[in-house]
Amino acid sequence: MPPLTFGRTIRGISEFIEVAIHTILYVRQVYPQDLFVRRKKYDTPVFQSRHPALNDYISGAVKAIADELIQGNVDKVVVVIKDKDHVPLERFIFSVENMIAVESFNKDTAIEDAMSSEALGKYFRAFLVKLNMIESQLSILNTTSSDVSFAIILELKGNAVPTARDGQDPPPWIPANVQDTTTGTQDDAELLMVRAVNTGVVNVSLNPALLCPFFNFFSKALLSRTRVSRKTPARERTP
Repeated sequence: MPPLTFGRTIRGISEFIEVAIHTILYVRQVYPQDLFVRRKKYDTPVFQSRHPALNDYISGAVKAIADELIQGNVDKVVVVIKDKDHVPLERFIFSVENMIAVESFNKDTAIEDAMSSEALGKYFRAFLVKLNMIESQLSILNTTSSDVSFAIILELKGNAVPTARDGQDPPPWIPANVQDTTTGTQDDAELLMVRAVNTGVVNVSLNPALLCPFFNFFSKALLSRTRVSRKTPARERTP
């Protein structure tokens, strides 16, 4: 198969992030598991939310992430799970590294030495298989409270700010709370590597960070990286 193009790589990574977010919410039981339906993606079983509002939120966030990936602005995408007091319990961190700079007119040209779409799908399958088994490595979350929530955080490189398409009102991102970002991670938080993939175009790795029960409420500097968040829908339980 021909090597990946830049555009196809961005679409593939964005699609994978969307599937992974649904999987994280299912595996960590942020929502009741009967809210999800079993699907198949990358030749492996996955679970997808069947709640329209939640699906729209995730899909909208991923589309906005894709816009930033195209610009080469993304440093990290973080899914943070929070307790009823909005204290982060876990973060799932997608680290992104752009390997090459591609002009807009070259985004659909095959890139020499890049992997194929088939090979990328196999890497994504390995990601999801490992992610589905992460429960054995992480402590059980107390998700009995309806106040457990999550947020999708976008951390940008340098002084970049999120782009917005014409007519977007309200804009897709709002400033994130520092405690939700990787800057707010405790020094003694445990970081587990799930998987890393080198596409030859854009590199991606996924790490869940498990936080200790105590959270440091002292504010930390934002440094030079822009951090923004999607406003999340309320957590709902099915009857």
